[in-house]
Amino acid sequence: MIAAPAARRLSAILPQLVLAPSLVATFIYVFVFCGWTIFISLSDSSLLPDYSFAGFHHYAELWANRRWNIAYTNLFVFGTLYVVGATAIGLALAILIDQRIRAEALWRTIYLYPLAVSFVVTGTVWRWILSPATGIESIVHHLGWMGFRFDWIVQRDFAIYTVVITGIWQASGFVMALFLAGLRSVDQDLVKAAQIDGAGMARIYRKIILPGIGPIFIAVLVVLLQFAIKTFDLVYALTGGGPGVSTTVPAIYVYDLMFQRGQMAEGAAAAIMILAALSLVLVPYTVWVNWHRRHGEAHG
Repeated sequence: MIAAPAARRLSAILPQLVLAPSLVATFIYVFVFCGWTIFISLSDSSLLPDYSFAGFHHYAELWANRRWNIAYTNLFVFGTLYVVGATAIGLALAILIDQRIRAEALWRTIYLYPLAVSFVVTGTVWRWILSPATGIESIVHHLGWMGFRFDWIVQRDFAIYTVVITGIWQASGFVMALFLAGLRSVDQDLVKAAQIDGAGMARIYRKIILPGIGPIFIAVLVVLLQFAIKTFDLVYALTGGGPGVSTTVPAIYVYDLMFQRGQMAEGAAAAIMILAALSLVLVPYTVWVNWHRRHGEAHG
């Protein structure tokens, strides 16, 4: 009789005990390290930490730096094209597979395969494919079409688009999986009712199915924006940030400042700017999710 209440109390607090180490590690990794990075960005640290307060002049120097502004412009170009392209292709693939095609499992596996490949491997393979010496241009030249050119990866004005192409190839299958799950969750009674009324499939998708998976669109947007803002290994493996600084993104710039030049304080300031960009994506999304859940609970 005495052991029963103790067992109930233990079973009640067991989930908290199991989660406690992960929560503590997450708190240290996120909040403590973020706080330390903010403090370093306000210091005079160079190769080693220097805890003397220096104010916000590293942020001013950062935004006055031409390379940083190019990096942020590249992030905007890459992020916009990457999100739009991956969303459009992923949605198109999901709609095609949703038609109950033959060998559906095989096609899903093929489209999802790029997700299983790391960004470093993806960048390396696509560097070979896009290189004029070893890739598409070289193959076409060997076929006899000597006037063909596809050397975007070594052209300053076009190199960023090779990063976009590679990123879309990597992410489209993941987006397809999210959209396909959403399409399969739509109430089929609504679809059948629309078909009975004479609506074509194009109109059904436009008026019923796609509006019904609105939350999936928001989730895809948030996930892809996170990928875009944090992009480092893909760009580093594909172009190294070049030619010149034409494909440099903020994460590449942070790495260069902190580990190549030993400018720790300015690198920390750049890292905080990346964190601010992520917050602009994640905070509104978190607020929207909480509001949506409470609104759903309030209306049954």
